[in-house]
Amino acid sequence: MALLGGKKDEAPSTTSKPLFKREEDFVSTRPGDIHTLLGKGSEFEGKLTFEGQVRIDGKFSGQIFTKDTIVIGDGARVQAEINAGTVIIHGTVEGNVKATSLIELKQPGRVKGNLEAPALSMDRGVIFEGTMKMENLGGAKQPPPPGGGDKK
Repeated sequence: MALLGGKKDEAPSTTSKPLFKREEDFVSTRPGDIHTLLGKGSEFEGKLTFEGQVRIDGKFSGQIFTKDTIVIGDGARVQAEINAGTVIIHGTVEGNVKATSLIELKQPGRVKGNLEAPALSMDRGVIFEGTMKMENLGGAKQPPPPGGGDKK
């Protein structure tokens, strides 16, 4: 009888490549990367600080701090002050959001709070109630204001 496609007379080789890959084999293993999911049905309250990318699909209440990426999934409900590098929102967020790189509001997202980031992307159909302040939060030198800014 052949075992996993080998010839009848041959025993399976221990040096051959595995037929199946584990999910971990597809995940980036760079130092500092943390890939975490707060899944649907989960509820968490407190202060969340992390490196890498975190996705929230459940309920979260509190504060979120990271230099990396936070993804608020479709169906997630977050009541928090968020300070991150990149914030991607598909779900519902109540609270102020500050990003040093980018905020993306994806449909069917809902945001009630103030946004602050150097760049914003908003899909049609997103509901946003608050104010948006766009300035370079990364500390890089800003260009001079239009008109040169020179007064005589």
